[in-house]
Amino acid sequence: MGVQRLTTAEAGFTLIEMVVVIVIVGILSALGGQFIVAPITGYIDLSRRTRLVDQAEISLRRMQRDIRHALPNSIRIDSTGHYLEILNTVGGGRYRLYPDGGSGDSLDFSGNDNGFDVLGDLHTIPVTGQHLVVYNISTSGASGNAYASSPDNMAVVGAGSSVAHVNLNPGFNFANGSPYQRFFIVDQPITYACEGGSLNRYAGYGFNVAQPAPPAGTPDLVSQGISGCQFNYDPGASQRAGLVTLELSLTEAGETITLLHQVHVVNTP
Repeated sequence: MGVQRLTTAEAGFTLIEMVVVIVIVGILSALGGQFIVAPITGYIDLSRRTRLVDQAEISLRRMQRDIRHALPNSIRIDSTGHYLEILNTVGGGRYRLYPDGGSGDSLDFSGNDNGFDVLGDLHTIPVTGQHLVVYNISTSGASGNAYASSPDNMAVVGAGSSVAHVNLNPGFNFANGSPYQRFFIVDQPITYACEGGSLNRYAGYGFNVAQPAPPAGTPDLVSQGISGCQFNYDPGASQRAGLVTLELSLTEAGETITLLHQVHVVNTP
């Protein structure tokens, strides 16, 4: 009787097979990584650009809102184009120039006047200590300039004013009347400053300064990451409105975006 011998084959990988598999997996991983990395990088870049554009647009819109509330002919920009200053208005209307049938309090331009009637009501009652300006025509010179050291067109609002009548304390003699009998209520100057890589907003800096400059006090931060800015003002003429040009550049992770925005402003006092 013979003995039958069973032979069992051992299963496994050879070294060559393992090397081939590793090489193939490496190639597939590299190809797959390229397909994944490119979209992710594009998404990150797009998110960064969107964030920069949104930040610049918010800053420009805020500046636009203040500029459109500016006293006519009160926009000033320094020689570097990094500082923009305005006189902020909170109200305005038309003053009574002639008495109505012998009644009514008109604004007298021949001497000091303590108050006048408003033609139509104001939206809000002027606050004591605010300033009232009539016929602001310039940001320089001694006459018709609310920035002057002794302005001849800006009085102080007194107590007891209402939406139909404005008191002046002390009494004031305006040098020039407005052709359209306009007046404006001003509360404070506002300055936008590009400094230290930031766009800052200063409120209440003060009147009677020679030119826009780095104001004192703590500012409100409008935007960070500012790598460049340029402000410009074309005062226009009597036939057309003035034009403010605002240019902001923001930088993040080595990428810079630049936005330019133009704002039409009223320059007829």
